[in-house]
Amino acid sequence: MITALDSCVLLDVVTNSPAHVEASERCLRQARSEGALIISECVLAEIRPAFNGEEFDEFMSDWQLEFVPSSRNSAVLAGEHFARHLSRGGRTGRVLPDFLIGAHAMLHADRLLARDRGYLRDYFSKLTVWQPDS
Repeated sequence: MITALDSCVLLDVVTNSPAHVEASERCLRQARSEGALIISECVLAEIRPAFNGEEFDEFMSDWQLEFVPSSRNSAVLAGEHFARHLSRGGRTGRVLPDFLIGAHAMLHADRLLARDRGYLRDYFSKLTVWQPDS
């Protein structure tokens, strides 16, 4: 089982989020026991600022996180879903990385561990989304 990870779940652990750290860490441990944990370039870029120096490499190694670059197909899929989002009156800007992360998971993993605000299940209906609080 390959589990793609969203930034929010990893940041819960890195920042010791009072509201989410326990559930996120529990799901990360379970996912790691069931197979590989992968992250895309968007996730890597979003979590990197939370670390100083070598802590980043240690975190990646400790959690056995594998960086799997996006493919052309996942970028195209993200663009198609983002275009649909815009045609429905959705906003531009910050949400594009969410579509890239969703499309990456859809094509490179069996599921995505994320706190879904509804867009993942809406735009990526065939993607298995696992929420830490569920």
